[in-house]
Order: sequence, then C-alpha cells, then structure tokens
Amino acid sequence: MSVFDGKRVAFVGGGMMGTAMLGGLLREELLAPTQVIVSDISTERGDFLKQEYGVGFTTSNAEAVTDADAVVLAVKPQFFGAVADDINGKLDAAQVVLSIMAGVKIGKIAHELDAGPVVRSIPNTPGSIGQGISAWLAAENVDEVGLEMARHLLGALGETLQVPSERYIDMATAISGSGPAFVFLFMEAMMDAAVHMGFSRADAEKLVIHTVGGSAAYLDESGEHVAALRNQVTSPGGTTAEGLYHMEKSGLRSVVARGIWGAYQRSQALGGGEPRNPDTST
Repeated sequence: MSVFDGKRVAFVGGGMMGTAMLGGLLREELLAPTQVIVSDISTERGDFLKQEYGVGFTTSNAEAVTDADAVVLAVKPQFFGAVADDINGKLDAAQVVLSIMAGVKIGKIAHELDAGPVVRSIPNTPGSIGQGISAWLAAENVDEVGLEMARHLLGALGETLQVPSERYIDMATAISGSGPAFVFLFMEAMMDAAVHMGFSRADAEKLVIHTVGGSAAYLDESGEHVAALRNQVTSPGGTTAEGLYHMEKSGLRSVVARGIWGAYQRSQALGGGEPRNPDTST
C-alpha cells in the first residue's frame, strides 16, 4: 500500500527538477497521472506535461494547491515571492509543503505561505535520470505520514540524505547541488586537454565520460578511501605522479575548496543568513 494512495500531489513549477521528480514517481507507479497537477506560467510547458505524462495542468498556483495533500515547490528561489502571493492562505495545516528551492529557509517558507508542515531539500541534476542525491530536513511539525511522503518524493530522484539542521542544507547545496557543475567543468578541462593533444572531440568526450563515471562507480563499489584508490594509480616517477604534481603545485585543492565555500556562502546569503568565512573557524 503506497503512502500516496488516495492522495493528490501538486507541483508548483514544471521545470526540470520538478518534472524529473514527477517522472520518477509515475515510473515507479507511486502515483497515477490523475493524482498529479502541475502549475506553471508557460502553457507550452503545460501542453508538454499533459501530453508526455497525462497529468493535470493549470496556470493558477492557487488552483493547483487546493485540496492537494502534498505541495512541491519546484520554482527558482527568486520567484518564491510571487508564488507566495498566489498561495498564501490557500494551504491548511494538513498539507505538506516540500521545497526544492535553494537558500530559502523553512521558517521563511512557513511564514510567507502561512503553511503548516514544511520540508526543505536540495536535489541535484543527476536526479533527472534517477541518479541524484537529495539532502533534506523536515520541520518539527511534520508527522510520520509527511515524512514518508517526503522520502518517496525525493527518492524518485535517487538517493536521499536526511540532515540534522538547515546549516547542512546550505552545505549540501554547495557540494551536491552545485557539485555537478564543478564536475562538468573539470571534465570539460580534461576534454579540452585531450583535444589539444590530438584526439577528436568525440573521442575525447568518450574517454573522459567513461573515466569519470567509471572512477565514481569504482569508488562507490570498492569501499576504499578515495586517497587509497588514487595511490593505486600513482606509481613512483610515473605519468600519474607527474600530472598530480603539477595539479597540486597549481593549487587544485585550494581552488576546489574556495569554489565550494563560495557556493555555500551564496546559499546562506539567499536565505538571509550571515555567510561564514572559510578562512576562520567561525
């Protein structure tokens, strides 16, 4: 028996992440199309969703959330104010609100929407193929049914990680939320280097995609520490040692750490918090 039996889910926003979650739920048959309604300002997007998934669609956020048991806020954080204006006072204390907006804190969501139980999460783009990970946190007033709905909604995107405080959501935003872009940048640099050496663009992409993907899968399956696996490839005086020497000399670790801290500070700023300084213990 599914936690969604007899329940309706509203998606406010029909963009990539909301659609990925919707697709996963339908694919796993946790929801039927008749149990879902999506609101979006784009009627063109609505036509696609209706044709592709058979779900309900409306351009009215207020209409979408009416009588929904769970409401997924799948809009960009800069649009939250407009959404809040639309649905403030339209939610009751039993409706679970799941936010996948970066930076917007639980307290702000509950206040702006005049809502009851709120769950805040940060998924990432690999969730669009069911290979993502979502860090999440529930407010204290979310009951067991609400928690179970949140787990299943986010589980449609891949793995989940429940964290103990909102501070960790901001951290996860920098690591797993922004992380794919950092990985893609590194992969792009590897591809460009391969082309510079003489590989065709297609062959360079194939080499890098399978190297990075295979390395991540190997790490996950091996149970070894990442440094131990790096050492396995690094023969004294060999090609890998030479390449690592130049990367370390150029400050690769510092560049990565500073980029992640920058993303973390931006996530805090989006939520109205005081950014922590990476160069101090505060």
